Amino acid sequence: MNKELLEALEQVEKEKNISKETLLEAIENSLLTACKNHFGKADNVKVNINPQTGDFSVYAEKEVVEKMDPQENDPLLQISLAEAKMMDPKYEVGDIVHVPIKSKEFGRIATQNAKNVILQKIREEERKVLYKEYFSMEKEVMTGTVTRFLGRNISINLGRVDAILNESEQVKGEVLSPTDRIKVYILEVKDTPKGPRVSVSRTHPDLVKRLFEEEVAEVKDGIVEIRAIAREAGSRTKIAVSSNDANVDPVGACVGVNGARVNSIVNELRGEKIDIINWDDNPAFLIENALSPAKVICVVADEDEKEAQVIVPDYQLSLAIGKEGQNARLAARLTGYKIDIKSETQAREMGLFDELGLDDREEGAYEGYQDVDSYGGDSYGDEDPYDGPEDDDSYDGDYREDYEDDYQDQ
Repeated sequence: MNKELLEALEQVEKEKNISKETLLEAIENSLLTACKNHFGKADNVKVNINPQTGDFSVYAEKEVVEKMDPQENDPLLQISLAEAKMMDPKYEVGDIVHVPIKSKEFGRIATQNAKNVILQKIREEERKVLYKEYFSMEKEVMTGTVTRFLGRNISINLGRVDAILNESEQVKGEVLSPTDRIKVYILEVKDTPKGPRVSVSRTHPDLVKRLFEEEVAEVKDGIVEIRAIAREAGSRTKIAVSSNDANVDPVGACVGVNGARVNSIVNELRGEKIDIINWDDNPAFLIENALSPAKVICVVADEDEKEAQVIVPDYQLSLAIGKEGQNARLAARLTGYKIDIKSETQAREMGLFDELGLDDREEGAYEGYQDVDSYGGDSYGDEDPYDGPEDDDSYDGDYREDYEDDYQDQ
């Protein structure tokens, strides 16, 4: 029996990742529970289990008294001197005797309760193990399988637990079906009586960051650093990167040969376009890069007020603003600056060229910019960088939004 017990414990330890010591403690508690149910109390009952052999003993510690008086003495806590000497002649009044208890004598109810104690302990430990396992994955990315729809929420199987993808964390327009395998960002893991409750996201900016860490070895190793991310999930993400090695081009490392690395991430995000730009500690240069693919004539940044004045060629204004203002909006989130974009004509009419001390070139002299790489960024995705021109009149010239939900390491 002892050998069978050890084999059973080892099997449970392997299958449920619960230590043998914890299981032995559960057995000990179950025996104490059985004694309490059988005798009515178990304050003086002790259980010894040998973890190497599986041998166990259950005994009650009883005080030796001269004679047992039913009115004054408790047979569960005390034993007569005569009975004690039958066990060992050395015992005297006042000594503590270890009286063996035979577990086979326990009744059916006591045995069932003992079994329930063991099962409950196993369930509790299993829940703790699961919680610790998935809590360690908080703020990381895991691959899961879509299992079912819970109203507008989606259940995602992550292996040993089912996570919840709430409607607010789903990408607008993304269609998921049962059995689809997707990567999700672990938002939060809570410990509940029914097991760990895992909340995941497909919209969090750090999902993109973690995907780049998985795909780009230089990012994982810390050679290339992701300094800021601004994301509109399902549509476009802007990411600013820098290199800690002068011989490594951060944008090129993230793009990969023929765009292999970034396209792998674009595919995982189901076509979401990604702009990769060079980070610059100079806010003016950073804003210029962030507005890519648009060309910029001038950027004047106020670091105290976190505001920037940007002038672009007339033919680049729509591109700088982007469809529905997306390019300017993401650039503001990425840099943390309130960005005011003016066309060259608007700037001249307002006297900004004189105010900013720019050389007085003829209007339109800045046209002809075409070199995409010159602004230090690349755009990847299934569609053109920005889908059609934006009506200049629809832009109020000012962009700054709450970018706390985006990732920025400054």
